[in-house]
Amino acid sequence: MAAGQSQSLAELERQLDSLLRKEQKNNVLVSVGYGNNPAYGSKTANFERPIVMKPFISPSVAYYHRSGFFGSMSGYYLANAEKTPWFEWDLSAGYDYTKSRKFLAGISYTRYFFADSSDVPATPIKNELFAYFYYRGWWLQPGISLDFGWGRETATAVSFRQIGRLPIRIRNEVTSTETGRDFNMILALRHPFIFIDVLKFDDVLLITPSAGLILGTAHYYSNMKAFQYISRSAKIAHDIKHSKKNAAGQPLESEAHTGFEPRAADITLNASYIIGHFTLAPAYTVFKPLQGEDTSIMSYFTAKVSFEF
Repeated sequence: MAAGQSQSLAELERQLDSLLRKEQKNNVLVSVGYGNNPAYGSKTANFERPIVMKPFISPSVAYYHRSGFFGSMSGYYLANAEKTPWFEWDLSAGYDYTKSRKFLAGISYTRYFFADSSDVPATPIKNELFAYFYYRGWWLQPGISLDFGWGRETATAVSFRQIGRLPIRIRNEVTSTETGRDFNMILALRHPFIFIDVLKFDDVLLITPSAGLILGTAHYYSNMKAFQYISRSAKIAHDIKHSKKNAAGQPLESEAHTGFEPRAADITLNASYIIGHFTLAPAYTVFKPLQGEDTSIMSYFTAKVSFEF
């Protein structure tokens, strides 16, 4: 996820509530998101073929308490899937502090659950701890986010060996466990523009351009917030086939296995249009990788529609 996208939809709405002097309240958000994800293009994992980008739909439900605590669950359905289309489920819990006019801050934990059989490359990163801080006392708001992921991936490869001409085959299993971790830092500058009564009375349009610099490690392909859009780039995804493999032959480790260093710079345009209980939130990111074989400028688009109860 790009630096400008680290602000959650609930945070945006609480910010608007503060600016419009509305009373904060408990709410439930039901959302549907859209994006792209790297996936294998055949039923069997053919690592000599390039990874392709396939669109996904992501339904989610979240509960936000007026105190700032929240919990959410998200699913990911891969279009044109050759295997299990529901390839991922996420559970998140955290706290956002948005009551101050001077700053925003928050922390969250996410647990990723991946389908055993899916088109999506394996990753040992199954847990993520994410924290952010934005100072909004100035016109141009500086922010910093810290993103730490960890976990393990266990894979078993099964093979059979024929004994001469006898009708006997010996089953052989090889199990491997890969433990991994990644850490990233996001430095950002942004300014939200708020427009009221745009198309009708009491609607709100929030446009937030931002610029970000992502620093950190990139040992594994994962869904960590700091690096989601990198791994979902059509130009970079082909590098997965050159990565380190587990026992089942699935790529795990990025070939850009280095220390903590600048990874990418981006410019993101987030928009949120709120009308009644509905919110439409598209986002477009243009970014330039600072490491790897391909450092050309790339882009990524997401969108989300939400209904608040």
